[in-house]
Amino acid sequence: MHIPIRVGISPTLHIRGLLADADIKKGQVIERCPVILVGVDQLQPLSQTVLWRYHYEWNTRNNCIVLGYGSLYNHSYTPNVRYGFNYQGQCLVFTALRQIAAGEELMINYNYDNTVAPEPVAPYLSDFDPHRQPNKTARRPKPGTKADNFDRK
Repeated sequence: MHIPIRVGISPTLHIRGLLADADIKKGQVIERCPVILVGVDQLQPLSQTVLWRYHYEWNTRNNCIVLGYGSLYNHSYTPNVRYGFNYQGQCLVFTALRQIAAGEELMINYNYDNTVAPEPVAPYLSDFDPHRQPNKTARRPKPGTKADNFDRK
């Protein structure tokens, strides 16, 4: 997957940020970033490190450190990119909210983007824990439904 972004200097914040390397279409998946899960019991030690500034909430038992470019998006209350959780794939999916021109900074709402309804997530994925044994009685989505196709485009 070609990632149409580059690290540069934010034209508005004058700090490191992500810039579009090419035009990005509305709805285009920009990047799928793998995550490293950090248990909530490890948040206090994490808060004593620089990584604290880069963690995301994952579920009730874990937060996560996002790999790839995922920790370099700057914040805006009027973002042009949103992120969604792919619990089964253990990654965050960054998608363009609108057409983004080459050279424009890519920004997300750190408080999650409440202005756009998030993709539906199957109930059995919403509290994913890679160390827990699978629940064989959990309901699975029907093949071909939106919950089954969360980030398959």
